[in-house]
Amino acid sequence: MKQPEFHGAKIFGLVAGPALFALLTLWSPSSSLSPEAWKVIAVAAWMVVWWITEAAPIAVTALLPIVLFPLTGIFTVDEATAPYANKIIFLFMGGFMLGLAMERHNLHKRIALNLIRLTGTNPNGIILGFMLTTAFISMWISNTATTVMMLPIGLSIINLLGIDQASEKGKKRFALSLMLGIAYSANIGGTATIIGTPPNVAWVGFMSDMLNTEVTFAKYLSVGLPICLIMLGITYFLITKVLYPSGIAKLSDSAQVIEDQLAELGEISKAEKRVAVIFVATALAWILRGSINNWFDTNLLNDSIIAIAGGILMFITPLEIKKTKFLLEWEYTSKLPWGILLLFGGGLTLAKAMEKSNIVQVVGETIAGNGDISPILLIAGLTAFMLFMTELMSNVALTVIFVPVVIGISVSLNVNPMYLTMPVTLAASYAFMMPISTPPNAIVFSSGMIRIKDMMRAGILLNIIAIILLVILSQTLIPAIY
Repeated sequence: MKQPEFHGAKIFGLVAGPALFALLTLWSPSSSLSPEAWKVIAVAAWMVVWWITEAAPIAVTALLPIVLFPLTGIFTVDEATAPYANKIIFLFMGGFMLGLAMERHNLHKRIALNLIRLTGTNPNGIILGFMLTTAFISMWISNTATTVMMLPIGLSIINLLGIDQASEKGKKRFALSLMLGIAYSANIGGTATIIGTPPNVAWVGFMSDMLNTEVTFAKYLSVGLPICLIMLGITYFLITKVLYPSGIAKLSDSAQVIEDQLAELGEISKAEKRVAVIFVATALAWILRGSINNWFDTNLLNDSIIAIAGGILMFITPLEIKKTKFLLEWEYTSKLPWGILLLFGGGLTLAKAMEKSNIVQVVGETIAGNGDISPILLIAGLTAFMLFMTELMSNVALTVIFVPVVIGISVSLNVNPMYLTMPVTLAASYAFMMPISTPPNAIVFSSGMIRIKDMMRAGILLNIIAIILLVILSQTLIPAIY
């Protein structure tokens, strides 16, 4: 998450949030919005100020609706707390559990090393291997965890060249391309699946709660994976061929680094095999869910059930039955990002309140009544706003705030909400310009191989390309699938 540059921002936010809430609650400007709507806006303003300044932990801010909506008469306590147990939250929880089991037994590292080994000793091939591997792992576990895992492997390759500030231009460019490739691929890879990154899960929750539209794992994958691969290809070409070509012919010792790290892992363990079986079975169940339901003439099986079932299996599948050891122990869930789950709940509650008080409808009608606006320009504008805003603040919080508004706009314009909301949600993960934009960007920046101007140079071009690509997506692939 983004960190405020000065502690003064936190202190300011701590006071400004409740002050703004009090002002908007006590003084409701005359407008098309009802007094109830202004109370919801007051709660939203408090939450936005705290999210932007991080005056309180982001998950703590997400708990404010449980207190403020009952006190202001917007919801009862039961209504305010219900979204925190939304089925989409459990989908993500199950995905987190699968990822934890892979990390616990180093299966993700073994997959990464074996995939990279296939790329050989060509510098651009190595970068491509790192990018594809990072993106693949990031589809299933957190972007941050993926980057943390891939960074030391990449640095091992860089160390073979003895790259430092005094190194020749080609070597420095290779190091820069490799580091940028890891960060950008982690961001992009997370967009391929529903569980790959939090904004995706938040979006699926809004589609279900606000529009009664279910987005299945398989259907999302049919859009998310192609756009992920296209964006990866563009990023690879831009970094290695246009901006920072290294000109190095071969890295003769790179294969040995990979072999040494694989040797450290040793033979694949029974724990890794069992985790792999459960993981593959869960992924196949997600992809084939529709067919499975048809075979058994039922609609009972859904993505959340599959995710939690996969998570439960990790806790009950024995590793050493005599010692009552299992693939996952509950203590290991201390690494599970519970705060993100609370954030989803807070966002869904806020969205429900905005819907109940007609805020989303009013905003949508206002924009829709602004004349004959071109759908393409509208999508481009909304996508650009999301993309550049997420360079400065948490993409999860921004998704929670902005997507319900975009839903209102699409309904008022009588446009399929998928055409607007999916590009906007994907844009939340395409923050390439600055180290503070995403955790993967910050992690690779800490390597010392990247200057801010290098990241901004590549990032601004990728941002513009992403906007164009997402607009095209909204006019082609999304309508074809949905």
